[in-house]
Amino acid sequence: MVETNVHFPTDINLLLDAMRKVIVLTARLCLALGVGGWRQSMHNLKGIKKLYRRAQKLKRSSSQDETKKAAQQEVIKQAYGAYIEMAHEFVERAEASLIDLRRKGCPAEITMMHIEGYIKHARRQIEQIKRRVLQGEIIPHDEKVFSIFEEHTEWISKGKAGVPQELGLKVCIVEDQYQFILHYRVMQNETDDQIAVQITQETKQRFPELTDCSYDKGFHSPTNQVELEKLLDNVILPRKGKLSVKDSQQEHSPEFILARYKHSAVESAINAAENHGLDRCLDHGLEGFNRYVGLAVVARNIQLIGHIIQQRELKRLQKRQQHYRRAA
Repeated sequence: MVETNVHFPTDINLLLDAMRKVIVLTARLCLALGVGGWRQSMHNLKGIKKLYRRAQKLKRSSSQDETKKAAQQEVIKQAYGAYIEMAHEFVERAEASLIDLRRKGCPAEITMMHIEGYIKHARRQIEQIKRRVLQGEIIPHDEKVFSIFEEHTEWISKGKAGVPQELGLKVCIVEDQYQFILHYRVMQNETDDQIAVQITQETKQRFPELTDCSYDKGFHSPTNQVELEKLLDNVILPRKGKLSVKDSQQEHSPEFILARYKHSAVESAINAAENHGLDRCLDHGLEGFNRYVGLAVVARNIQLIGHIIQQRELKRLQKRQQHYRRAA
């Protein structure tokens, strides 16, 4: 899992992010072109932040008294309502300013397109806050965005102790017996079982001598088992669920167990890759994410080559010292 460089998302702080960009970019553009209406933009932004902080600090009542719970819920609704009402007001003002700028033939079309993108984010967040807080709806996961700056960010729950979720994208790597990374794939809205055959085919095209491969259990599906056996001589793919007698015998065979022991070395490779850049991506956008991952893979492989050269040089020096000792 490679994290994107984002803060923990909530619908209200994502709205604040969007409003900050809408107000700052619109004010900067209008002031540069002599269009009025945004002279107090920083004051306006502080007003939105103040309402955001007020809504952020409010918590639902844990009292057993239904009257107190209802009263606190009403306070929360009022605070959130004031926050999204002010945000909506400035969104409309920004849209009106963009119309005015286009009418006057503003040459900064790219900047205006960026502002429109942030307006779209702001409108989505306003609508989701309204549905969640004021109307009591549960927002479906597939409607949520976890960063307005790194829109490719996914919410990944891996079930690890102390790490209930991570924000970023999964990356699948194929490593050889010498710990070199042969191939990688950035997985956007994909699961392990969906890419198992494809990443093996791509690796096989680059390295035709690949004959054996060990996979995690998450890569298994009946179709993958059949297709991978067509590509490889030996497929080490643990099955999910209760095993049949035949499958149980296969997975308890000495060859299978030995291959699984070797597979544990991939955890070490993942840790080493994280130390060479595959921990958190500091680049921007999906293209930047892919580039960052690729450079981290190259860095890891170069480090391995350097280690091999160092070990050879160390052995050469040790042999020379032994030779001098014998001569002495």
